[in-house]
Amino acid sequence: MKILILVSGNGTNLQALIDAQNLIGNGRITAIISDRADAYALKRALSAGIPAFVEAPDRNLPKTERRLDLSNRILHHAQDMGIDLIVYAGFLSILSGDLINAFAGRMINIHPSLLPKFGGEGMFGNKVHVAALAAGETESGCTVHFVDAGTDTGPIILQRRVPVIPGDTPETLAERIHKEEHIAIVEAVAKIGSV
Repeated sequence: MKILILVSGNGTNLQALIDAQNLIGNGRITAIISDRADAYALKRALSAGIPAFVEAPDRNLPKTERRLDLSNRILHHAQDMGIDLIVYAGFLSILSGDLINAFAGRMINIHPSLLPKFGGEGMFGNKVHVAALAAGETESGCTVHFVDAGTDTGPIILQRRVPVIPGDTPETLAERIHKEEHIAIVEAVAKIGSV
């Protein structure tokens, strides 16, 4: 199973997958695509000897066209490489169009909340944890789900939970959830890879 990882930032979830290559069933990370040229995840890919590409959104296009353009470029890479599974690992661009249909049931995302809570467009990074704390949640966590045409709306594969501790800040909650993300992303890919 050839796996394409999509990244935008530091790449700690990518690193968790690289470190767990022997645990992810018959899957192998074939390539990485970042939507940001300065993403540290690209250095992680380089260190691991994994081909990496930058496909940045074209800011000259209107939002809908920009998403479709980026999606089509990623689809082209995926088809050229014979990719079986696409994994969003801290990927912040929203994709659309033929890519979603071509990889239905073969594209997954990790989100730092217990979906359906605190998901959707604009809910990423610390915004999710600020919202969870403001709502008085007693637990939070992360969700791995299939990607569909919505934002954070696809069928849930698995979730991992953490308590919200009195005195938590968005940063302390994020740190606790991030550790669970590294486990969840590997478990989900292994689950799909063993099917």
